[in-house]
Amino acid sequence: MTRDESAIRIEPATTVPFADIEHAFTGGGDGGSCWCQWFLIPRSEFSARSREERKQLLRRELGAAEPSPALVAYVDDEPAAWVRVAPRTHQAALARTQVVKRGSDEPPDAPDVWAITCFVVRREHRAKGIATRLLQAAIDHARQHGARLIEAYPIDTERRKSSNNELFVGSARLFSAAGFEEIARPTESRVVMALTTR
Repeated sequence: MTRDESAIRIEPATTVPFADIEHAFTGGGDGGSCWCQWFLIPRSEFSARSREERKQLLRRELGAAEPSPALVAYVDDEPAAWVRVAPRTHQAALARTQVVKRGSDEPPDAPDVWAITCFVVRREHRAKGIATRLLQAAIDHARQHGARLIEAYPIDTERRKSSNNELFVGSARLFSAAGFEEIARPTESRVVMALTTR
């Protein structure tokens, strides 16, 4: 049977069993070591925390978050991928990164500026358009919850070949196809892109 779009569904991460999130995160790559904490906690704390501690930080976050700070994609009812999409103010370590400091003109405390910062796709589901579907769902999620502007910080893979692990921030091509425009280029291959939602 050929897999089609009807086989993919996307749910808020706060509404699914945490076991589903674990499955999505542990299908290859850095998901199972980072647990999407890279842009949330200071680098020193990130380094000091074990994988299990990072996982528990994510579990606690999802237990208390409103709205959901991420979405999970299912393929044939199997959890296959994740995207983090949340206000920049909810991703505390993001504001301290050079890519944001050098690439965004938005005030760091602007509550209506959201950021899409992390994709995780299980190895067996890559190159099937799931990231594209997740990105569109992330845009819709941010817009429905009051985002004025959505930023992203992808890699320009035409300037630099990158591993799957490095591409957790997404590719410039992916965001461009969804209507994001380049607003800055802090490095030759790292791009700041933005989409106005209203």
